[in-house]
Amino acid sequence: MTASADNGWELSITRFIAARPEKVWDIMTNRINDWWCPKPWRAEFDKLERRAGGASMCTMYGPDGEVHPHPGTVLAWDEGQRFAFTDAIIGDLMPAGPFMIGIWSIEPEGDGTRYTALCRHWTEDDCKRHVKMGFEEGWGACADQLVALCEG
Repeated sequence: MTASADNGWELSITRFIAARPEKVWDIMTNRINDWWCPKPWRAEFDKLERRAGGASMCTMYGPDGEVHPHPGTVLAWDEGQRFAFTDAIIGDLMPAGPFMIGIWSIEPEGDGTRYTALCRHWTEDDCKRHVKMGFEEGWGACADQLVALCEG
């Protein structure tokens, strides 16, 4: 996890998954509610338009009744390879308070798949805030949940 202005104040998580890329992609995209949120929280993607420019709406629910809606825009959707979202643009190309761009990708590696999640921030302060929020633990837990689903 090396963050600097040169790499968009980037944080990252990577895992090797002992499953074929096709299976990993299927679970990543079709069962996203099952892995995208560290337990005991849960996420529900109420909307996910699988194309660049598409809308997304993910609501996160906490164990004590917390509700956090996260509207965004799909920046990239490369079937079988990667997808990317941002919270900087919502609705009909409306600017929002930018925080990050998230990029999730997979690629074949040996008999399995390399999963990488990147998070790029506009400012050093945003990046540091995300680290303090528990980026490594939270996104790491999501990655581990994805691994368990794919290898199970």
